Amino acid sequence: MNDKLNITIRIANQPPIPLTIKRDEEELIRQAESNVNRLWATWSERFNTSPEAILAMVAFQFAKLHAAISAEQSKSVAALKELNDDIDRLLAEGSGDSDAVSK
Repeated sequence: MNDKLNITIRIANQPPIPLTIKRDEEELIRQAESNVNRLWATWSERFNTSPEAILAMVAFQFAKLHAAISAEQSKSVAALKELNDDIDRLLAEGSGDSDAVSK
């Protein structure tokens, strides 16, 4: 079975964009398309500026969100590494010889 799918997305007032994606990515792609279009429509009504400027603002908003999530992910990875190191240390102390336990 072909795991690729040809779809077309529409972003803001731009021409349709054909994409070839993995089948299991379609829901994520459609959600992203919907989120961008929803924000674009909201801001188009709110701000009196060009469609290109609105689209740039939307792109910046999602880039900012991506950067924030990436920073939080880095913090989480560091915390998990520290926790893993602590667990390894405790396990090594617990399974070590009696000298390690008595120290």
